[in-house]
Amino acid sequence: MKAWYLLYCKSRSEARAQQNLALQHIETYLPTYPEEKKLKGEMTIKRVSLFPSYLFINFDPQVTSVARIHNTRGVIRIVGCKELMTPIDDSVIHAIKMREHKLLSQSLPTEPITTSIPELSQGDKVRFTEGPFAELEGIFDERNGEKRCFVLFELMGKQQRVAVERESICIA
Repeated sequence: MKAWYLLYCKSRSEARAQQNLALQHIETYLPTYPEEKKLKGEMTIKRVSLFPSYLFINFDPQVTSVARIHNTRGVIRIVGCKELMTPIDDSVIHAIKMREHKLLSQSLPTEPITTSIPELSQGDKVRFTEGPFAELEGIFDERNGEKRCFVLFELMGKQQRVAVERESICIA
């Protein structure tokens, strides 16, 4: 039966894997979000992978060989692929697509917003206020430089550690 699965790709090779899978007529989905970056003195908006090194694929393991997927350039393996693969519910993919669409349709602020940010300690419960994880909750892990920090949150049954802008979280 055709279903969505999570694919782990080589570092920074999600787009390559997506292109090679498309050549094999396998449906893929690479969630992205807009990120504002300063490049050569100019602010630009670049689409960045929401889940670096991960790609969603929609295929039927009875029709398309798992070995064929694993041997595709840029691919490492299907996540959780041992004896019995666990498909991802369509509602999860739909929710990610809706959130991505909402993010892409919103415009980024043109002027920086300055607010006083309270200090956080490791283990504090936080909520994302903006960006791709808006309204989700996580646990503050540690600071990462002046403006960034690491947050832990549950995603697809595993705890993930992500680096985010400090202004994009608040105490839950």
